[in-house]
Amino acid sequence: MTEGKKMKLAVLTSGGDSAGMNAVVRAVVKTAIIKGCETWIVREGYEGLVRGNTEGHRHTHSTEKGNMSPRLKGAEAQDDFVHNLRYGDGELLKDGTGDHPGGRTLRGRYIVRVGWDDVRGWFAEGGTLIGTARSTAFRTPEGRLTAAHNMIKEGIDALVVCGGDGSLTGADVFRSEWPKLVSELRTQGKITEEQAAKHAHLKIVGLVGSIDNDMSMTDLTIGAPTALHRICESIDNINSTAFSHSRAFVLEVMGRHCGWLALMAGVSCGADFIFIPESPPDADRWEDEMCQMIQSHRDVGKRKTIVIVAEGAHDSKLQPIRAEYVKTVLSERLGLDTRVTTLGHTQRGGKPCAMDRILPTLQGVEAVEALLEATPETPSYMIGVRENKITRVPLMEAVKMTRQVAEAISQKDFQKAMSLRDPEFCESLEGFYATSVLEREPKLPHHLRMRVGIMHVGAPAGGMNAATRAAVRYCIRQGHKPFAIHNGFVGLLDDNVHQLSWLGVDNWMTRGGSELGTNRKLPDIDLGAVAAKFQQHNFHAFIMIGGFEAFSSLRILEQGRKHYPAFNIPMAHLPATISNNVPLTEFSLGSDTSLNALVDACDAIKQSASASRNRVFVVETQGGKCGYIATMGALATGACIVYTPERGIDLDMLRNDVKFLKRRYGLDAKGKSEGRLVLRNEVASEVYTTEVITKMFKEEGGSLFDSRSAALGHTLQGGIPSPLDRARAVRLSLKCMAFLERHHEELLKQQARSKQAPPESAAIITIQGTSVQWVPVQDMVEHADMKNRRGKHSWWEGHRELVEALVARPQILAKTTDKKEATR
Repeated sequence: MTEGKKMKLAVLTSGGDSAGMNAVVRAVVKTAIIKGCETWIVREGYEGLVRGNTEGHRHTHSTEKGNMSPRLKGAEAQDDFVHNLRYGDGELLKDGTGDHPGGRTLRGRYIVRVGWDDVRGWFAEGGTLIGTARSTAFRTPEGRLTAAHNMIKEGIDALVVCGGDGSLTGADVFRSEWPKLVSELRTQGKITEEQAAKHAHLKIVGLVGSIDNDMSMTDLTIGAPTALHRICESIDNINSTAFSHSRAFVLEVMGRHCGWLALMAGVSCGADFIFIPESPPDADRWEDEMCQMIQSHRDVGKRKTIVIVAEGAHDSKLQPIRAEYVKTVLSERLGLDTRVTTLGHTQRGGKPCAMDRILPTLQGVEAVEALLEATPETPSYMIGVRENKITRVPLMEAVKMTRQVAEAISQKDFQKAMSLRDPEFCESLEGFYATSVLEREPKLPHHLRMRVGIMHVGAPAGGMNAATRAAVRYCIRQGHKPFAIHNGFVGLLDDNVHQLSWLGVDNWMTRGGSELGTNRKLPDIDLGAVAAKFQQHNFHAFIMIGGFEAFSSLRILEQGRKHYPAFNIPMAHLPATISNNVPLTEFSLGSDTSLNALVDACDAIKQSASASRNRVFVVETQGGKCGYIATMGALATGACIVYTPERGIDLDMLRNDVKFLKRRYGLDAKGKSEGRLVLRNEVASEVYTTEVITKMFKEEGGSLFDSRSAALGHTLQGGIPSPLDRARAVRLSLKCMAFLERHHEELLKQQARSKQAPPESAAIITIQGTSVQWVPVQDMVEHADMKNRRGKHSWWEGHRELVEALVARPQILAKTTDKKEATR
């Protein structure tokens, strides 16, 4: 960009804080700098725009010793990337010392110029470091006029707003009024004609920061996954004491107009009953229905009871339902020892989970792209996400639909309120009832009931047990008989098979690993014997939960149909592997749990590395011959280099990596170098091992940096499954059961004595883009790299370039070349 066309962009956070807001600010600032823009942050939300910068506190480039951006010979001041490294205020914002009266201060400055290193390490912090406030002044025309004046004084012509629906509405109003505000400022003589012409239009983009996940036209809002983590951690802890004392606990969670947190916590933690605003219980019967449902659980031997109440919960007559009243009902009518826990603001706090680092980063990048492409005619966009695709939707359309939910609830049109939520919300509610209601009589007639074999195949992954629990509960509800096959195909051949019960799987939701036991043996160890066991146990349907081995097993079983009639039954594969290497599907159960384990480990490692000021840690991850964990982990932890099997490692690459690290450490402020991470997949190279790379960096780093290594190993497989993996497990498992039922019924319609199952009845459930799709195993083969046990094409491979972009690798390596040329 030339100086005349350079966009000056500001980012602010508004409304309630949420984890992930700092990741947005970091991504916006870094992407904008890469694109040649000037970047600013606005402190205290819209209130900061109104207050602006007082006279004498206008922006100046940092010249403090050790803080000013280094210069390169032969580089132009304004167009040089390194010039934008830092402006000296990042530490004040991160440390919370901006208003300290002594030394450098942010007092009187609310619109602050920031550079690359000023937002370093921000995305691991909870809340918002630039502050947020509810501004009454901005709601007035006079306040917006002052805000416009303050922006024009600093030359800012684009604004990124991260907040809830009120904040985004304010942004759209501000944009629509902008021409009138500029005209009024010119009339009052506060700006020049040149300024008025230069700032004739304001570019706006919105990102949704809300822990309630209450915005329509997006699957997830920034902060919602972390809030769900906090809730589930609390419930998981409460479960142990509830079980010990056979108590009931009533938990109140946030969600005034949206029950997403209560619903997903109910699904993820196996709650007994939930109350959400969108689907309220009958005003006259809800106490009876709740007590009947909980008593049925107690009658089969359940020792604990968990009821989750959204803070905005009410009955069908809009009468509020309070946690204390629910406690009274349970105590007096069922005689249960009941306690109330209100989680309150603990749900907002804490460091962001992996998803609340990755999604805000990708959305922040998209926000800058949207601003660069914006014209006066294009609408203000909201950046959202659908399944796994970052989306742009007209901001006010999303706000309008969101507000229609609250209006529908106030008008008691609860069916409309549910229809306005995304499909996953409705499916999750159906899934909750399918796995929590204990029916007196099975739903299906005898001839449609099945004997269902359930097996775990491959390596253990978080969510396997949750998926099994959902399948078992659904089977019992419908009248099917679920059979656990322990220890994979080896266990089947040893007749290690038994029928599972409703209560027996009750505590499986929070258990990591594999309760059934799993291994990598395929059915071709003795396909004929496997078929005989299928026939012996009279399986009508079969579901495998696992990774690439489960896909390979399904392929073998489907091919064996022509020789063994016992395989002519519906068979489904639910992908579950931390490697996320099953072809076509974009997510596998366990991959989110593994990423969170990696993030926790790397946060601790980076803390150690930063304490040493100049240490590089080479962290080895699992993942087999698939680089998903390493690549997405690098994006979630801010790693500066990532090595994957897909790309491999060679000498030229290592030479450039050493060059990059030397140059990057040479640009750090003296005495303030940060620890840096390098992520390496365990089989990225047979020659350039983790040990070799660590020694190479240590040798080449000299006095600039030291190097250490850490291998995370099987820690990435263990631990309690993440809430997203649990919720996804329930949703996909129930879809698998519906698939099996559908194809079983079709087979029953065949007149022939020997049934012939069609190819599409052996399939893998996949998440592709914005939808869940079934892929027949025969069709899956053409998308698989069977030798390397991964898909031929991976949606995440392009993120490696983003990892490098967010550490400015191309610019820093280019500047190294420039410097050499300038000194020749």
